[in-house]
Amino acid sequence: MFFDWEGDGETDHVGIVERCENGIVYTVEGNSGDACRQRSYPVGSSSIYGYGIPAY
Repeated sequence: MFFDWEGDGETDHVGIVERCENGIVYTVEGNSGDACRQRSYPVGSSSIYGYGIPAY
């Protein structure tokens, strides 16, 4: 998942989507407060820029 923290149309961070349940996206993110952490966001969060799938 790509994040746009500043709302300027440019991606600022990425996270790996672990799962999505009941309108919440659960991620694993590195460099989150200088650590690797599990985080969660509402599906409609304005910080979510988009999603990507590797082409392999």
